[in-house]
Amino acid sequence: MISKEEVTRIVEEYLQSTDYYLVEVAVSADNRITVEIDAFDGVSIGFCADLNRHIESKLDREEEDYELEVGSAGLTSPFKVLKQYEKNLGNEVEVLTADGRKVKGMLAAVEADRFTVEIEKMVKPEGAKRKVLVKEPVTFAYTDIKTTKYIFRFK
Repeated sequence: MISKEEVTRIVEEYLQSTDYYLVEVAVSADNRITVEIDAFDGVSIGFCADLNRHIESKLDREEEDYELEVGSAGLTSPFKVLKQYEKNLGNEVEVLTADGRKVKGMLAAVEADRFTVEIEKMVKPEGAKRKVLVKEPVTFAYTDIKTTKYIFRFK
């Protein structure tokens, strides 16, 4: 069986001199290999094809047969690596916490162990007649969330 570590090494070696980064490598028991990549400027089909050819040149089908799929991380797929958070700084995201709460807001800050989402809510200041819209930062540890996704809006 082809190992996930071997494929990861091959992909990271290829991506080293590019602006692309590895999101995920999956290898099933029947040697179905899936590689997800991303970049701050988006992923081109041509680059995926080039990476696919590179991986195939490093693996021997005569030794072990496999199925290979190289693609970009989906636009609405949950974030899997820190660089996806960094890529989406300033964008609207939806966070599903480990306790089941959904929070929507703008991704305002990203650190190695946590990130901050700026949410908007209506608050009635003391002595005021009407509620006003305020922005409030909410910080999450990566370990306290299930998923974070980019919110895609058609305008």
